[in-house]
Amino acid sequence: MSINKLNQLLPVPSGALQVLELPSIQESDTDYTPWFSLVIPTYNEATNITKIVQILTELLDQSIPGDYELIVVDDNSPDATWQKAQFLISEYTQLRVMRREHERGLSSAVIRGWQAARGQIIGVIDGDLQHPPHVLLELITAIKNGVDLAVASRHIDGGGVTSWSFTRRLLSRGAQLLGLLILPSVLGRLSDPMSGYFVLKRESITNIILNPVGYKILLEVVGRGKIKHITEVGYVFRERKEGESKVTWKQYVEYIQHLFKLRFSTGRIGGLRQKLPVDKFIRFALVGLTGVFVDMAILYLLSDSTTLNLPLTRSKIIAGEAAIINNFLLNDAWTFADVSIKQNQWQQRLKRLLKFNIICLAGLVLNVITLNLVYNFILKNRYVSNFIAILSATAWNFWVNYKLSWRVTQVK
Repeated sequence: MSINKLNQLLPVPSGALQVLELPSIQESDTDYTPWFSLVIPTYNEATNITKIVQILTELLDQSIPGDYELIVVDDNSPDATWQKAQFLISEYTQLRVMRREHERGLSSAVIRGWQAARGQIIGVIDGDLQHPPHVLLELITAIKNGVDLAVASRHIDGGGVTSWSFTRRLLSRGAQLLGLLILPSVLGRLSDPMSGYFVLKRESITNIILNPVGYKILLEVVGRGKIKHITEVGYVFRERKEGESKVTWKQYVEYIQHLFKLRFSTGRIGGLRQKLPVDKFIRFALVGLTGVFVDMAILYLLSDSTTLNLPLTRSKIIAGEAAIINNFLLNDAWTFADVSIKQNQWQQRLKRLLKFNIICLAGLVLNVITLNLVYNFILKNRYVSNFIAILSATAWNFWVNYKLSWRVTQVK
């Protein structure tokens, strides 16, 4: 192949965002088909592009030498990221560069890169070095072992974030909680559904028209793709050293739009396919029983006609909060000890208590409503009604706390 041909920019695919079984763009003078294609979407990453290409090339040359390609897809950056990447092609022959002048958006950039890719295994990594490149080798190994999708996660063992603000943490947790409510069959399969770092089999999304919104391409892949087996690999999300963060309020709004779009277009709301941690659920349920006794005892002391005789709803709220604190302490020490032992500073415990409380208070609202409905319309027995109300909130409390409260979220 001539040097001029080698240094040419990739044509930008047009039409539907659909990945075909064979690349949509063919090079007429070569039949080279790498096994792995990694897309690097960029916008104003001129300060990072050389380093990320260098590091990825060194890693992949050791792991799968000559059997990969790197595809930089740049949205016509004002800092000419695409041009700087193009200059690197003569040194890094596995590199290909695409400059998009008429489209914008990370998700569509990734799909356009996959359309031009020639590998049977495809992936994506950010170009800002916030995704540690060495984790890519673990993701590739997982694919070789037979999974359809390997995701880098901040919220399992070995994962975390370095220095997020409280506001950003709150937004991230709230976004995932909202996703669990709107689209549990998708969000329930992932500990980190907002990850933008993953590898998958091409066949998992071929011949499917994708329609992403915003930055969260993983939601689209899991929501519309033919994904049976998923594995997750822990990674530490690192703060930028060069360039500016692109996370804005707009990204969270687009995330919510994407959730509803997937919900109504795919109809997936039930049928969770993730294997539940039965041992943790049993422990959580046993702890819940102790909470029942605390709840019942305080409800009796506050509301019974022989004691303080306070109104039922007010008594229930106080009793429920006391049970929540009891349950947190026991769950932190026993049910989720594998996580809490690694995050044992008092500030970390306080954060878990606050999250647990917020989630369980939402369950308490459900609990109070159920109690009053059962007591006023079905059965005039406050204790049986209260027990039914507690059962109604148990599934909510376990599932959401398992996903959001006890997980690795901060590392040094």
